[in-house]
Amino acid sequence: MYTSHEDIGYDFEEDPKDKKTMKPHPNIDGGWAWMMVLSSFFVHILVMGSQMALGVLNVEWLEEFHQSRGLTAWVSSLSMGITLIVGPFIGLFINTCGCRLTATLGGLVNSLGWVLSAYAANVHYLFITFGVTAGLGSGMAYLPAVVMVGRYFQKRRALAQGLSTTGTGFGAFLMTVLLKYLCAEYGWRNAMFIQGAVSLNLCVCGALMRPLSPGKGTTLPGGKEPRVLPACSTESVKSAGPLGRAEEKDGGPGNEETLCDLQAQERQGQARHRKSVCALRVLKTMSQLTVRVRKGFGDWYSGYFGASSLFTNRMFVAFLLWALFAYSSFVIPFIHLPEIVNLYNLSEQNDAFPLTSIIAIVHIFGKVILGMVADLPCISVWNVFLLANFTLVLSIFILPSMHTYAGLAVICALIGFSSGFFSLMPVVTEDLVGIEHLANAYGIIICANGISALLGPPFAGWIFDITQKYDFSFYICGLLYMVGILSLLIQSCIQIIERSRRKYIDGAHV
Repeated sequence: MYTSHEDIGYDFEEDPKDKKTMKPHPNIDGGWAWMMVLSSFFVHILVMGSQMALGVLNVEWLEEFHQSRGLTAWVSSLSMGITLIVGPFIGLFINTCGCRLTATLGGLVNSLGWVLSAYAANVHYLFITFGVTAGLGSGMAYLPAVVMVGRYFQKRRALAQGLSTTGTGFGAFLMTVLLKYLCAEYGWRNAMFIQGAVSLNLCVCGALMRPLSPGKGTTLPGGKEPRVLPACSTESVKSAGPLGRAEEKDGGPGNEETLCDLQAQERQGQARHRKSVCALRVLKTMSQLTVRVRKGFGDWYSGYFGASSLFTNRMFVAFLLWALFAYSSFVIPFIHLPEIVNLYNLSEQNDAFPLTSIIAIVHIFGKVILGMVADLPCISVWNVFLLANFTLVLSIFILPSMHTYAGLAVICALIGFSSGFFSLMPVVTEDLVGIEHLANAYGIIICANGISALLGPPFAGWIFDITQKYDFSFYICGLLYMVGILSLLIQSCIQIIERSRRKYIDGAHV
């Protein structure tokens, strides 16, 4: 089984009782479930793919606003980081409003962020419109896409998640080409405006996220529907009561006033009745909404803030430290490679086939191949995971020494393939904390990746502003990444020593 850091977001499954009712559902592992895969695939293209192509816009912003590289890089890093960091909080919306509404609103907010950014007068304006607004919308659309695939699949969940998240690689390739073309033809402002219109397709993807169990009509406790008394008509009044019979007997002109009075009283009674029924319905809707919000908040709070026991696991803490440094080493090349190519005068070759597209395409194969290798019975997942990490660190250290397009292409291919170890993160996390804590632990790891994506690119740009070279940016990021890997190795060695000591003590007692 393999998925990626884009694959599994956070586990917002229903209660065990609900799971039992969901299993016989005809759409589980088939039917509309494949529409969920298609919807999630396009969400990954529009959200994660667009973020991986932001290096194109980063070059345009540097030329337009003439700000430092460290300050300008905050725009892209804010969008990437907020998309992942807000994941646990978006879970509250999912628990209360559902995935369909959350994803649709996310598409609107994301599109609004792109459109407003087209009118940016300075970089600080982009912090709010693109970094925060578009990033928040991306998070609101991205997480429901991941959750719905997990809900619709049980036996084929790994296959479904793998197929849907290949949209990240395809999106990075397609969006890079699209943004380069739009910027060259229409300028970066019109390009962002057009991209905002394209992002509205996230609303279409959200509309496809049909809940598994269609909601039935609201019922009162005990399954009883509220009774609504039928409205009385003038005909019923005439024919039913004693007054009606009296009218038949004494049908003269003097009874016309009595009939008008009866009709006026009847209309007033009907108006009061309609008001009371409307008030009852409003109160009932408000009470049901309140109960739903309280239940959703309770599930969300117990799920994420009840996970403090995870931090007593030293191996998990070391893994969290690794996550804080790992993702930035994968993100930094996407943001700064377009400018590095310009500094090396390799723009013509890069325009023919962008280096970031090489990373994106090879990243797809890396996730699949490393996942298949790790599934082999004779192969340890941890060994594959650590070997891929060492390959990525080595590539980060070598990249600054490459000044030709061919050399950079080879290193970018290594970065793309070795970064496929993100597909092993859920498996490694499960080995550390167990299946019962996987959802909470993985959510915390994703937040750490978001912080890494938020701080990494501005840090690399800040180092360039000081040294006028990107070399030291990659060296320092590689060193920090190595610290995270060493923390994993040290904790692994400590665990091995403790296990051998326990076996020795148990053997001595026996």
